[in-house]
Amino acid sequence: MANTSEQYDSILAKCRDIFEKKTRDYGTAWRVLRTSSLTDQIYIKAHRIRTLQTKGETKVDEGIEPEFIGIINYCLVALIQLEMNDKITLELPVEETMRWYEKWSGEAKSLMERKNHDYGEAWRNMRISSLTDLILMKLLRVKQIENNQGKTVVSEGIDANYYDMLNYAVFALILMDETAAQTSD
Repeated sequence: MANTSEQYDSILAKCRDIFEKKTRDYGTAWRVLRTSSLTDQIYIKAHRIRTLQTKGETKVDEGIEPEFIGIINYCLVALIQLEMNDKITLELPVEETMRWYEKWSGEAKSLMERKNHDYGEAWRNMRISSLTDLILMKLLRVKQIENNQGKTVVSEGIDANYYDMLNYAVFALILMDETAAQTSD
């Protein structure tokens, strides 16, 4: 699992770098979005990944990797929004924003490590397309919970689903990196 931890950190560092650069360019304009809008943004990215996986070609010069990175970053934004939703401040300083990012990405990694222990890294034997499908399934669950005003009977809350989607996207990127390394050997 030490390798998984290092791979996870490497993926998150790439995502963090992109997030910080976009925060410097755009500020925290995303603060205006409701979590349901963020769920829809994640859905768009996951749906595009599935479409590209199915069709096997892209007509826009962006591949699957940036979409998984987008899922990770939007999930982190959603987790931040869930906590900050009642706060009126829309524009946050970059440093504060990155502290929030670090907090929630750390929580996601901690959850991944606990689940990875219990599941024995089963994700390593999964197809990237299956991880995409799991993200889409989680999105449909989140939409249902949102449509029910956040009420559930026995199910996990919205935040648990964002964590799972984030971690599935990290796993997909790890598997993509490993496949690319094997083909370049």
